[in-house]
Amino acid sequence: MPTVRLANLTKRYGKITAIERINLQVHDREYISIIGPSGCGKTTMIKCIAGLIEPTEGEIYIDGKLVNDVPIQDRGIGYVFQEIALFPHMDVYGNVSYGPVVKGWSQEKMRKLVEEMLNLVSLSDRVKDYPSELSGGARQKAAVARALSSGSLLLLFDEPLGSLDTKVRAVLRRELRKMVKDLGLTAIHVTHDQEEAMAISDRIVIMKAGRIVEIGKPLELYLRPKNLFTANFLGEANFITGETVKSGGEEFIVRFNGKQLILPKEMDPESRDVVVAIRPEFVRMKKTGKSSDPWTGKVENKIFIGSTIRYNVKLNSGELIIVKYPAEERGGFNVGDNVKVRFPPEHVLVYPYPEEGLEKRISIE
Repeated sequence: MPTVRLANLTKRYGKITAIERINLQVHDREYISIIGPSGCGKTTMIKCIAGLIEPTEGEIYIDGKLVNDVPIQDRGIGYVFQEIALFPHMDVYGNVSYGPVVKGWSQEKMRKLVEEMLNLVSLSDRVKDYPSELSGGARQKAAVARALSSGSLLLLFDEPLGSLDTKVRAVLRRELRKMVKDLGLTAIHVTHDQEEAMAISDRIVIMKAGRIVEIGKPLELYLRPKNLFTANFLGEANFITGETVKSGGEEFIVRFNGKQLILPKEMDPESRDVVVAIRPEFVRMKKTGKSSDPWTGKVENKIFIGSTIRYNVKLNSGELIIVKYPAEERGGFNVGDNVKVRFPPEHVLVYPYPEEGLEKRISIE
């Protein structure tokens, strides 16, 4: 079964560096997603693995074999594009059987495999249909079946669901993961959709400006990101800058603009200047009368976003705090309410203040 290892993988176009010194190990039968801002290099990376782009430096190993000079057709890869590149003059059966035909398989062997693949993606009743007669979801299923029919054990998905509507994407992403796991395949999935990556992946690779920022399991990256960029890019977070004060006990204090947080000693980043972060859904809020307490403020905006309600709270000390509550609690707060916010210590993250500045560290540019 295929593993993938990238060692110092770099691709330059003249003075422009698309990816730089990428080191990544993808394990056997792992479903891994690569996400990051537009232009961060995620598609360049996957095209290097496929053999569509020749790297400037570094090595690519598939199943332990160096494949830098191996043609794409000999790498044992199934590649599924966003554009759903089916042959328009062939019906579903013709598209899915293309790989075995090129390889010279017997009709009987080819028929059994194609039928198995079409059954797997629930297209057995559409074998005579042409791409123009299929919905977007059905066309992408046919593209996946075509990739599988080549006998590939490594699948590369390059924004495979990007052109589909939201409900179709949600269904198809579940089917993709189930199929990969049921068949014991290895999959690398490039996407701009964070929710998609969180739903399907064993691990997620976060990229920025051609480099890997952080790698981890979805829940770990969301709840305990090690990097400020990850905290900002994956989901949403509140950031407040401050400085630490040593208490000498089992706790330490972070002070900022007239406010303070008392946090467990093990969270101390051993840095005087720090950034405190907390996800909006973990901020607690209650109504209060007018107060000079620096943790009090006023609800400035209230937005319904499906399952949650998003509040913008302007603290008396000047900071803007984002708070999210489940929609069923919609009667709790309104614009103009005076409120007090609280950061539960168990949900607070503390980082050393970055040398280049907070805005530059978390920027997606």
